[in-house]
Amino acid sequence: MACCGDTPTLEILAATSILREHLPELKVRVVNVVDLMKLEPSTEHPHGLSDLDYDSIFTKDKHIVFGFHGYPWLIHRLTYRRANQNLHVRGYIEEGTITTPFDLRVQNRLDRFHLVCDVIDRLPELGATASYLKQTMQDKLVEHKRYVDTYGQDMPEILDWKWASET
Repeated sequence: MACCGDTPTLEILAATSILREHLPELKVRVVNVVDLMKLEPSTEHPHGLSDLDYDSIFTKDKHIVFGFHGYPWLIHRLTYRRANQNLHVRGYIEEGTITTPFDLRVQNRLDRFHLVCDVIDRLPELGATASYLKQTMQDKLVEHKRYVDTYGQDMPEILDWKWASET
């Protein structure tokens, strides 16, 4: 999991929390990208990472679900020369209206529930437990829609979410 921007970072962390709770055997790394130019090769930009450094962070072959606070194509353009092309960027897709902050994330498929489903879709070897979790996430999206339509605000579990410290 990777992210850039405050809202995508919040949702990536929330998705990671869900994955760790329900699929504890799954190893998930979160990379928070602060300087987008780090994604470019060092030969292209002075801030860019060498291929060795980039691969040590993002791997050469693992799937990367990347939440971005802009258009997904930008991340693809910055990383197109990298070895790992298993990059799945979620960002602004021009869906929006006057609604709640979380509902805008849902409409752009940048919310925790869609992100968890993205991971599950990319890892079919996770099996039945993951299928059950995916259905749970789809049910949460339906619950979210009903709640926003009824109350005009995000569900308390979204508004009150905090990263739980690990023991």
